[in-house]
Amino acid sequence: MSGLHPFRILRTKPLWIANGIITGVLALLFTVFYVGANIDPVGHMKHLPVGLVNADKGATVAGKQINLGAQITGSIKKSTAGGDRIDWKVMEAAKAKEELGKGELFGALVVPAGFTSSVTALSGTTTTGTPSRPTLTVLTNQSAGSIGSSLARTATTTAAESASLQVGKELTAQSSAGQAQLPVAARVLLADPAAVTVEDGHPLDSHSGLGLTAFYYALTLVVVGMLSANVLSGQVDHALGYTHNDMGPLRLHRPLIRATRVQTLAISTTLMAGLSLLLGTLVMAGAVGIMGMDAAHLPLLWLYSVCAIAVSGIGALTLLAVFGTPGMLVVTLVFIGMAVPTAGATTPIAALPAFYRFLAEFEPLRQITGGIRSIVYYDAQGDAGLTRGWVMMAAGLAAAALFGFGVLGWYDRKGLHRIPAETTPDKTAVPA
Repeated sequence: MSGLHPFRILRTKPLWIANGIITGVLALLFTVFYVGANIDPVGHMKHLPVGLVNADKGATVAGKQINLGAQITGSIKKSTAGGDRIDWKVMEAAKAKEELGKGELFGALVVPAGFTSSVTALSGTTTTGTPSRPTLTVLTNQSAGSIGSSLARTATTTAAESASLQVGKELTAQSSAGQAQLPVAARVLLADPAAVTVEDGHPLDSHSGLGLTAFYYALTLVVVGMLSANVLSGQVDHALGYTHNDMGPLRLHRPLIRATRVQTLAISTTLMAGLSLLLGTLVMAGAVGIMGMDAAHLPLLWLYSVCAIAVSGIGALTLLAVFGTPGMLVVTLVFIGMAVPTAGATTPIAALPAFYRFLAEFEPLRQITGGIRSIVYYDAQGDAGLTRGWVMMAAGLAAAALFGFGVLGWYDRKGLHRIPAETTPDKTAVPA
């Protein structure tokens, strides 16, 4: 036994250098992933899908058929003012409602029926009915993400206001001779004829966290799977006698039961799969039963929750088994560090830098969040994210199994056992 005081190790440079490098790299990576992904969503926004709906049927003015609604949607679609930031999609009202109800649109601009008649009535060129200021409606979609919906709302409102001013300029030019006979208020109204109102295109229940409960529920599933994997990995090692188990001041140690690395991972994944039934039940009971989260399709939500925890946990177990002690850092980066900014829950994927959009294609939290959104917000429609969620979870499970058992099998074949086999003769053996 060394007579050196334990605190003398604080004088050793390798202890400071090694831990400084590890923790410093971790701090830098988390900063890059979290801050870098969200520092300029407007500047990085590319092809954010927003609907353009023209329900206007047009009107006959001075013997000529015109459709101001078509002019507005057409000019917005062709406009280059926003570059490629907004992907304007011209569609029918029913189609827009459908895509808002799947989270495929972050918002929409609706030109109502009778828009042309209402606008031309302001100039006195029509005599049917009492002139009233027409309305352009901006639809938001918080279920697709609050920031994405806000970005779409800003762009759509700006486009609607600009379109109204353009229409007003054209009407003013066409009716300049008769404007002197109009009241001052009517002339002002004619210059900016359309009012812009904002409505929720896909209303959510009050206990939906303004469209964020799906993300936080999915994050809970991933974190529960990841942390459970860490617990199970340690407990399996203790049960096999490879490690001690400290319980406060007590240290427990079991006799060694030799197991290959493949066998150890098989035991851990079996435990993870079995316990996921309990964990998924408790997560749903806590969120829906205790906290009152709005949710539908509860049997499907339960099954999806169980599978998400199992896949996340088995993936984490694989990384822990392959990388050993550094595995927990790898798990944290994969399931938390790179996952949260690329989940598309706060900042939409379309507003992320290209590198983060690439990560979002396979990061587990994004896939799980899409499935949960579909179940709790979009009536469990497959093309609203649920099908992708199932497919990507199955692919992730297969990748974890191939990677984990493949690498660990190679370790075993190379004799890279966790404790080298004893070469001394067995003294307890009875001579023949």
